[in-house]
Amino acid sequence: MSTKPKYTRPLDIKGGRVDMNHGAGGRASAQLIEEIFLRAFDNEFLRQGNDGATLPMPPGLPQGGRLVMATDAHVVSPIFFPGGDLGCLAVHGTLNDVAMLGARPLYLSASFILEEGYALSDLQRIANSMGAAAREAGVPIVTGDTKVVEKGKGDGVFISTTGVGVVAPGVHIGGDQALAGDAVLVSGTLGEHGVAVLSSRAAMEFETSIASDTAALHGLVAALLSSLPAGSLHVLRDPTRGGLATTLNEITRQSGVGMLIDENFIPVLPQVQAACELLGLDPLYIANEGKMVVICASDVAEAALACLHEHPLGKAACRIGTVTVDPHGFVQMQTRMGGRRVVDWLSGEQLPRIC
Repeated sequence: MSTKPKYTRPLDIKGGRVDMNHGAGGRASAQLIEEIFLRAFDNEFLRQGNDGATLPMPPGLPQGGRLVMATDAHVVSPIFFPGGDLGCLAVHGTLNDVAMLGARPLYLSASFILEEGYALSDLQRIANSMGAAAREAGVPIVTGDTKVVEKGKGDGVFISTTGVGVVAPGVHIGGDQALAGDAVLVSGTLGEHGVAVLSSRAAMEFETSIASDTAALHGLVAALLSSLPAGSLHVLRDPTRGGLATTLNEITRQSGVGMLIDENFIPVLPQVQAACELLGLDPLYIANEGKMVVICASDVAEAALACLHEHPLGKAACRIGTVTVDPHGFVQMQTRMGGRRVVDWLSGEQLPRIC
């Protein structure tokens, strides 16, 4: 039985228009990708359905490994927020897309769309932040492009980055690799990025400051790969737009499985939980930029947690659930009250322009 999300009706190609829901990372985004882009660009690499593509090594280069390529556009508003900015976010986001396929990132490119009248001091600040993030990650920005649009035709600056990496022989990680019985882990607390951006956007002041978790995760991925038995690490995914809930639904659809997660073990900082309650938001759907979902064989789950806990970016890692047999591909959650509920795809746009 298909585990694709159920659409109430096909896109109205003749009379329809793009709206903000199509950029939210949820059901509407998936439908837009499937009915327009996948149909237009269809090929075996695009059909992998991950945040990057794993590619065969071209003839003439050492065989056995594979290339990975990922690209991302960054339109966050505001451009500067607690814990980060558009510049470091553009580096971290693409590095993480490459790393989530088990790859070692090698190079980055950067493309800028600038609006006429944008302050050079802010542009320099963004560029310096990108350079610092790339140097800290050990992945250089090797090429780029700049375009300027008329005043009123942009929103300051938009950045697109592309990353290239290499996967070692024998590593096969992707959203279609989850197996019934696998353990579901998260590398840390959820929701800081989305709440930090929203608080800055709305000039809100909470009793405790909340900073974005934006970070490059390839070092954490490398640590897992080196510490776990070959083939035991099945899926990695960073829960960005649409948050943890949408990410888990993407994986169940790709792998043809279900999931059961436990609300008691989902890590959320008290100040993030309080902010979400104040704003009427669900932290399961809030974007993260420095966390990842790890799905691995159950018998290595404790070893994986131990490895995560040893790394600065994984100290708050938790096991939150299990992959199940479910032809419908449902993600279910055991609630704190003892019941169960379905955790569905994000429907609509909780927080636009978040990454």
